[in-house]
Amino acid sequence: MIYPIYVYGMPVLRKVAQDIDEDYPDLEQLINDMYESMFEAEGLGLAAPQIGLPIRLFVIDGTRMDADDDDEERRELSGFKKIMINAHIVEESGDEWEFNEGCLSIPGIREDIKRKPELLLSYQDENFEPQEELFTGIKARVIQHEMDHVNGILFTDRISPLRKRLLNAKLKAISKGKTDASYKIRFPKK
Repeated sequence: MIYPIYVYGMPVLRKVAQDIDEDYPDLEQLINDMYESMFEAEGLGLAAPQIGLPIRLFVIDGTRMDADDDDEERRELSGFKKIMINAHIVEESGDEWEFNEGCLSIPGIREDIKRKPELLLSYQDENFEPQEELFTGIKARVIQHEMDHVNGILFTDRISPLRKRLLNAKLKAISKGKTDASYKIRFPKK
């Protein structure tokens, strides 16, 4: 099943998501549906709040990236695929670096965002086995972006107040469904 992507202005995107346990209903199907929804929207990652569920679950899939690509970040993501449940950041470290980010929940807007290059993360895999893993570079960045979603944060929260004011009209338009997203979206009903 392909879910519509919840866009800027939807309250669920601002909620801190809750941990789940292995009894969460139809979790395997939900994960499959999240991957399908992400592929349909041509995304690299998708967090449960982006489909209206305030739970700490996100999926990432870089396997469609070409290992021979000239773009170093795309090469680094080649073959990278993760299901992360109940993820929590243990530590972020290193000197912040800028990278141009976009988001399925904010279609048509991209901004340079500063993040730390190293991320120590605790999470559970799809079998609810506890994991603690160090991620670096673009992998850390993709996970940090998805972690923001489960923490009620959008990437536009990480830009300067001046830049955000300049984007305000575009953000309001997105919240009204006025966007050229090539995938199904759900926006706030006023």
